Amino acid sequence: MILDALKMAVGTLTTVRVPAPGVIDKRVAGGAMVLAPLAAVPLAAFASLLVFLGDLVGLPAFASAALALGAVALGSRGLHLDGLADTADGLGASYDRARALDVMRRGDSGPTGIATLVLVLLVQTGALAGAIAAGHGIATAAIAVLAGRGVLSLCCARGVPSARPEGLGATVAGSVPRWAAAVVFAVLAGAAALVFPWWQGLIAVVLGYLAASALLARCVQRLGGVTGDVLGGCVEVAVAGVLLALSF
Repeated sequence: MILDALKMAVGTLTTVRVPAPGVIDKRVAGGAMVLAPLAAVPLAAFASLLVFLGDLVGLPAFASAALALGAVALGSRGLHLDGLADTADGLGASYDRARALDVMRRGDSGPTGIATLVLVLLVQTGALAGAIAAGHGIATAAIAVLAGRGVLSLCCARGVPSARPEGLGATVAGSVPRWAAAVVFAVLAGAAALVFPWWQGLIAVVLGYLAASALLARCVQRLGGVTGDVLGGCVEVAVAGVLLALSF
C-alpha cells in the first residue's frame, strides 16, 4: 500500500516517471496525500540548487527566485498553478454552485483566474527574493515547496467532502485520517523550526497552513467541497504564506 501511495504521489505531483500504482483506492489515495511532501523532495532540491547557483553567479535575487519557482512549476506540470487559476474563476463566477463548478472544469482561464495567478506569483517571487537577499534563500525555497505539498493532507482530511462525485477530488477527499494530517504538520513545523530561528520557522508553516485553510473553507462553503483544482490552489497559497513569513 505504501509503495502504491508513493507511486501515486510522485506520478501525480511531479513529472518524474514512475510505474503506475497496482491499485488506487481510498487508502492508497490517502497515503499519497500524506506522502506528498516526500514526493516533492526532488522539486525542493532543484529549487534550492537554482537559488544557490543564482547566488553563485551573481544573479539578482528576483531573477533567481523566478527561476526557482518556474522550475518547480515545470516539475509539477503547472498543475497547482492551473488549479489556482481555475479555483479563482469558479469562486469569482456569479453563478450557482453547479455553474461555478462548470466554470472550473473548462480548460481556459478567465480574467479573475489570470489576475489571481499573477498576483500570487508576484508575492511568491518577491518573498523568495527577500529571503535570498537575507541570506537564507536556499532553505526557504525547500521548506516552502515541502510545506506547500504538506497542506494536501489537511485538505483531504476526514470530514472534508468532495464537490463532485468524480475526478481527483472525489478520489482523495476525506481519505486522510486527521491524526495523519496532524503528524505531517508537526513534522514540517519541526523541520522548519530546526532550520530557521524556531519562532520564524514555526510561524512560516502555520501561516502557510492558515492560508490554505482559509481557501479550503471558502471552497467547501461555496462549492460544497474540494476538487483537484481546489487542492492545487491551496498548495500555491500555502507556498505564498510560507515564503512571506521567511522573506526577511
